[in-house]
Amino acid sequence: MAAAVGVNLLLTLAQVVGGVLSGSLAMIADALHNFSDAASLLIAALARRIARRPADSDMTFGYGRAEVVAALINLTTLIVIGMYLVYEAVLRFFDPQEVIGWLVIVIAAVALVIDLATAALTYTMSKTSVNIRAAFLHNIADAMGSLAVILAGVLIWAFGWVWVDPAITLLIAGYILWMAWSEIGGVIRILMLGSPPRLAPESVLATAEAVEGVAGLHHAHLWQMDEHQTALQAHMVIETGAWGRADTIKQTVKARLEEAHGLTHVTLEMECAAHVCSGVQRIGH
Repeated sequence: MAAAVGVNLLLTLAQVVGGVLSGSLAMIADALHNFSDAASLLIAALARRIARRPADSDMTFGYGRAEVVAALINLTTLIVIGMYLVYEAVLRFFDPQEVIGWLVIVIAAVALVIDLATAALTYTMSKTSVNIRAAFLHNIADAMGSLAVILAGVLIWAFGWVWVDPAITLLIAGYILWMAWSEIGGVIRILMLGSPPRLAPESVLATAEAVEGVAGLHHAHLWQMDEHQTALQAHMVIETGAWGRADTIKQTVKARLEEAHGLTHVTLEMECAAHVCSGVQRIGH
């Protein structure tokens, strides 16, 4: 992480200087994105350290959501950068600038190598962490941006097509916005205590109600604690005459839920059929 941050900061400086000297907006756009890469890696590393803290009296569920918050910050940053690049590219169409093509090619080629190396450093961790995945996406977007800048430099150097520079910038911005938008929905869903996309609440409740002795469930809450853990909380009604087996029924329900849906954090408040809550919803309050 430290190596990736250091290299990206040096690359940002080189690209800003190169962008100013060559007159390339696309290169400055790529430099801005590289700077956001360094920031995203720092945020991701800090969040990962915080997330490893055990639960305490202040955070009884633990600190795992620190990584989700970091992912939201990084993805939101990507969206802001993408929109800014669209704005600058449109302005450049109306006020085209001279661009030194060969200088753009050289610096963008170096940037591409560094972008790919940085992405390789975070690839393995990105598979299991939405936080690291957000940082990894920053690097992939950078690599794509560097390729696009190289193409722009070749076309400008060969044909003098200066309009290609803002056009490539728009493509980079569009790709950044598409990538961030495709990931941010899942992050917001976790922070909003949404149910996991892969689990239908009614399916989970039906699994519990299929256990002998269970009359029904209500006041149910199914939510993602973090990227990997899902919790269920509900009131469970025990059939008439089965109260003596209530504890056994509860353990059976928990075992079925873990087997069928992978739920390991289940809290069930048991009610006898003669004293069921009145006026409550099946899901939620």
